[in-house]
Amino acid sequence: MTRPARVTIDLAALQHNFSRVKEIAPGRKIMAVVKADAYGHGLARVARSLNSADAFGVACLEEAEELRAAGIDNRIVLLEGPYSAEELLRADFLNLDVVIHHESQLDMLEQVTLKKALQVWLKVDTGMHRLGFEPDRISKVWQRLQTSSNIDKDIVLMTHLATANELQNDMVTRQLENFSAITKAINAEKSIANSAAIVGYPQSHADWLRPGLMLYGVSPQLNCSASDHDLKPVMSLRSELISVKALKKGEPVGYGADWRCPSDTRIGIVAAGYGDGFPRHARSGTPALVNGKRASIIGKSSMDMLTVDLSAQAEAKVGDPVELWGANLAIEEVAMYAETIPYELLCGVHKRLTFEEING
Repeated sequence: MTRPARVTIDLAALQHNFSRVKEIAPGRKIMAVVKADAYGHGLARVARSLNSADAFGVACLEEAEELRAAGIDNRIVLLEGPYSAEELLRADFLNLDVVIHHESQLDMLEQVTLKKALQVWLKVDTGMHRLGFEPDRISKVWQRLQTSSNIDKDIVLMTHLATANELQNDMVTRQLENFSAITKAINAEKSIANSAAIVGYPQSHADWLRPGLMLYGVSPQLNCSASDHDLKPVMSLRSELISVKALKKGEPVGYGADWRCPSDTRIGIVAAGYGDGFPRHARSGTPALVNGKRASIIGKSSMDMLTVDLSAQAEAKVGDPVELWGANLAIEEVAMYAETIPYELLCGVHKRLTFEEING
């Protein structure tokens, strides 16, 4: 028998969420962001399921190579652009789009010898101050790109919003105004909206959308749940009880012995821990579902196991199912108890787990 800890990936939910993007912002092109192993869901798996996407966004050449090796022939965009001239040659061979956000990349593009012109996305820093050319540089950079034989003239202009996960945030308005002022004289396709902006700022819906988190059925907005946006969780982290114990009042649970039973307590040991991607820093009281009913995690999780309070489930027994997040328990809530964000939980699932695909 294999270890019961496993990840279930619901491809029907993934398709539903992709359809929601189209419903929210009809008529736009969609770059499905699948970096970081598609947020832990499986890079090739997700790309095959979303084969109608207009493009896929990845963070690095290795991810693009994995997609091409899996037979994915959609447009693929290197969101951080090339790190070297050698990567540009590889991007040329694999027919990749590249984001250009820094002078060094522009120099590489002008100096390398390519077999064909590359599709380029020009990134503008409108205020996030992470990647992108400063506003006063865009005109000159645009001209340099237009005169290079290595670059296809159909360049896409893009920016990234720093606070779109907060509704009615003034910084979003300022960034949108900056982008409009910088690019209004340039006749080109544009891309602004990530998941948070797609659901929260319709004025950001330009030619291209870049959904990431929402595709995986997680709310991109603070203090909201997936159901608020009619999104369906794609990943469920599940396991089983492998031991049940009856402890007396005052007895400790877990490493450090810093959680003690407030009264006589029935506990269950779950075969899942931080070695599987469950956050060690999730505090006592973090919810889990045992037999579909809410229970609380108690004590510190260990590498392969964690403990739940079964006081309200007198009939719970070894082999009973446990859901740690997913279809029936919002990952947003678990992330809140762990004082982190859903992205980190999704990306942290360990590849030693068994991955199962379902369709609804």
